[in-house]
Amino acid sequence: MAESNFIDYVKILCRSGRGGAGSLHFHRAKYVPKGGPDGGDGGRGGHIILRGNRNMWTLLPLKFRRHIFAGNGEHGTGGRSFGKDGEDVIVDVPCGTVVFDAESGQYLCEVTDDGEEVKLLRGGRGGLGNWHFKSATNRTPRYAQPGEPAIERAVILELKLLADVGLVGLPNAGKSTLLSSISAARPKIADYPFTTMEPQLGIVPYRDNRSFVMADIPGIIEGASEGRGLGLRFLRHIERNAVLLFMVPADADDIAAQYTLLLNELEKFNPQLMDKKRLLAISKSDMLDDELIAEIEATLPDDVPHVFISAVTGMNLTELKDMLWDAVTDEANRIATPAITHRPLDGHHRVREEDEFIFENVPAPENDEIDPDNEPNLGRMTDEDGWDGEDDQWNYTPIEDTDDEEEDDTPRTIYGKYDPDDDIDPATLTDDDWKRRGFEYGEDDIDPDKLTNR
Repeated sequence: MAESNFIDYVKILCRSGRGGAGSLHFHRAKYVPKGGPDGGDGGRGGHIILRGNRNMWTLLPLKFRRHIFAGNGEHGTGGRSFGKDGEDVIVDVPCGTVVFDAESGQYLCEVTDDGEEVKLLRGGRGGLGNWHFKSATNRTPRYAQPGEPAIERAVILELKLLADVGLVGLPNAGKSTLLSSISAARPKIADYPFTTMEPQLGIVPYRDNRSFVMADIPGIIEGASEGRGLGLRFLRHIERNAVLLFMVPADADDIAAQYTLLLNELEKFNPQLMDKKRLLAISKSDMLDDELIAEIEATLPDDVPHVFISAVTGMNLTELKDMLWDAVTDEANRIATPAITHRPLDGHHRVREEDEFIFENVPAPENDEIDPDNEPNLGRMTDEDGWDGEDDQWNYTPIEDTDDEEEDDTPRTIYGKYDPDDDIDPATLTDDDWKRRGFEYGEDDIDPDKLTNR
């Protein structure tokens, strides 16, 4: 069991269901001559669907559910009986989950709203039965489509918390203390570095029953982009934030230098974060008098608004909330957040323990056994048979009729497997034989010149 229940990065293996094969079948009933083709279509394979769930806050359930496989579609049968569709698999994920391809790191999709469903892997389409291909010139089509194959892919699910304001600062800068002072959140607070080991969310109340969400992430240090401290692993949670609140304690040796250090680390993580609105809060300001505040204020950067606060005494917390609310609701601050979250998953943003996870070799499940009399024969099919599907890469493998004992490439004729001039005497055929052969092969295909001995 993991030490923490907060899991924001997990690698899983998904496989959609394959489509069932269409049936090659002809209608057989008493007093129904030339019943014609009636092979049914194969069922659709099951989809893999992601669904947003606002009651979830971690990817922990998927850490112990590494393999997600949808059901296969069943084969079609005679009487135009369609095969059963494969069972879809719906996977609940927290809102804010982004999906990447595990091999290439390419962005695939994301789920941001409660109840939103995203089709991650599409199930294979079922093949068409032979009754779809009958025509005036081909009344007995002896082929059917195979089902589309399943899609298997290893994916990485990355959770990015949805918050309006993200707190950025070095360890022991007072981020957790501020969150506990202006919201109902109760993060762990202590006087040693890296007290916060996982992101924390808090809802900050504002005037007129309004509120916004603030996210506290573990502190970052110089060299975090090189793996020092907790690295940049948790910075993914501020990519969705509208405003970044930088916190530097008043007892720092150089407040401007610490702010520049934090800014550089964010730029190494994702340069697009530089486009977000930024505010600077100097914490622990209850230790300063007006003279010291004036001296420090002269050294602060001019390109970022700042405020001196104290979470313990409540100094300027109302002014801070006013500044944050104005920044969050500013229309000019609504940058293209999806463009930030859709960046490829490169080496700086990966978690090595998950990337090195090796899946067991789980073979694709086979379809249930079907009636041998209705087992689909896929046969030969060409573009002239009337197929106008959307997928140009749907290939059709010819399957010729062969005997169990020996192979023979001689084509069948209306008189049997071989021509009657070789080893079949038409005079020995009864009326029932000729009716049966005319039903199976079509009377238009019978050569009248070979019926003289009848």
